[in-house]
Amino acid sequence: MNQNTTQNQQTRHWRLLNMHSSKTGMSGRAAALALRDADAVLFDLDGTLVDSMWMWKEIDIEYLGRFGYTCPPDLQKIIEGMSFSETAEYFKSRFQIPDSIDEIKAAWIQMSIEKYRNEVPLKPGALRLLQYLERTGKKAGIATSNGRDMVDAVLESLQIRPCFQVIATACEVAAGKPAPDIYLEVARRLQTDPSRCMVFEDVPAGILAGKRAGMRVCAVEDAFSTGMREEKMELADFYIDDYNELFDAE
Repeated sequence: MNQNTTQNQQTRHWRLLNMHSSKTGMSGRAAALALRDADAVLFDLDGTLVDSMWMWKEIDIEYLGRFGYTCPPDLQKIIEGMSFSETAEYFKSRFQIPDSIDEIKAAWIQMSIEKYRNEVPLKPGALRLLQYLERTGKKAGIATSNGRDMVDAVLESLQIRPCFQVIATACEVAAGKPAPDIYLEVARRLQTDPSRCMVFEDVPAGILAGKRAGMRVCAVEDAFSTGMREEKMELADFYIDDYNELFDAE
């Protein structure tokens, strides 16, 4: 039996399990079983591991206001999953920002860094999950579209940097989400087969990235993406409102 056949069988197994569980309101239990089976767990950062998406909408509004623009309603959906550099390039092109790409990114870092250090908490139950991974010896990695300065700031502020063996940003790979590059890179650096990885994500582009990498994906509820809930449930293998469901459902 080749690797693709085995992976397809695993995917069908977990999708069937989740479809049954969702009908009975027990997707948390199905996700908990998948978590127990995984060798490595990979996290998106903003909106998935930490509650920070509210902040980026505020920053977009303030930043565009400096140049006389209002924040268009389609902006967040369009830039969803883009790397930090890709987002800066998009802003410069769409809004004809006179600053360089590096200057745009520097402005965003300056606007966000203190918020990351002082106002951004972990999502409910996230610490409980990180402690479980450490206790059980499962590998953990972060695959984020954010810039490294902000990632380091929030991980150090929350004192969870030691929980992760690998931290990668989309600027380190060829393409941002929904391309699978960032998740494949984290799996490679963790020395774990993608089919043995479980991903937690909060937006459709990230869910697609994990699925295209051949990983099982659990969507996480976030206030920012409430309007995308149906799409997220359709794309992901599992769906949870918060991480406590992984343990309370057992």
